[in-house]
Amino acid sequence: MTILEGWDSEAWIEGPWIHRSPRRPAVRPRLLAEATLLPWLAPQLPLPVPVPELTDNGVRHLMLPGSPFTNGGTAIGRELGAFLKALHGVDPVEAVARGALDAATADAEKASFLEDCRTQIVPLLPAEARTRALELLARVARVRTSLIHCDLGPDHILMTDGRITGIIDWTDAVIGDPALDLCWPLTGAPAAVQAGLLEVYQPTPHQVERAHDWARLSPWYGVHRGLLIDLPDDVTDGLRDILNRL
Repeated sequence: MTILEGWDSEAWIEGPWIHRSPRRPAVRPRLLAEATLLPWLAPQLPLPVPVPELTDNGVRHLMLPGSPFTNGGTAIGRELGAFLKALHGVDPVEAVARGALDAATADAEKASFLEDCRTQIVPLLPAEARTRALELLARVARVRTSLIHCDLGPDHILMTDGRITGIIDWTDAVIGDPALDLCWPLTGAPAAVQAGLLEVYQPTPHQVERAHDWARLSPWYGVHRGLLIDLPDDVTDGLRDILNRL
């Protein structure tokens, strides 16, 4: 049996099944919610997603084929664009009824993180950067309109023979800002992937700028975690990354 350790869950492979169990009590309700959200969501999406079922200590689902994304071209960008367009177009009220984290709860959790950023991280930045930092924190707090994956990056995009064969890890699915799902495709993916996504998804200029804001926010999470569990090197490196992205 192969054991896979993640930040939120422990996973293991048993025959054709991947089993996942929460590593912390706070993760359990979000993990279990996948068993109601994803079976409803899967038929509405143009790419495969896991369809979990409940077990005694978590969930399990049949393994999707493929390996995490390492490279791709315009066709991959078009696939991602169509996938995100469909995901962001599902009924958010029904998504919450099926287990997605609602906007009010997500706002409360985000507000706590952003307040920590204002009070603990901004004072560590040079004085001349603090206004820009506070403006960024204000901008990313404003939009919650659609069901989003909330952690869409190369590790969660499975590929086989140059095609996407699955989008995995839905524990963080929430009613949130669609631009967060556009963050990696528009700021971290190869240029050809970006071009394909822009062609199909056709984000507004405002959404593109917000995607860049989410990229600017990324190192704040590492600094926050470094302060929380006393990792001074992570704090130092993260503060440098924050300044480079502001």
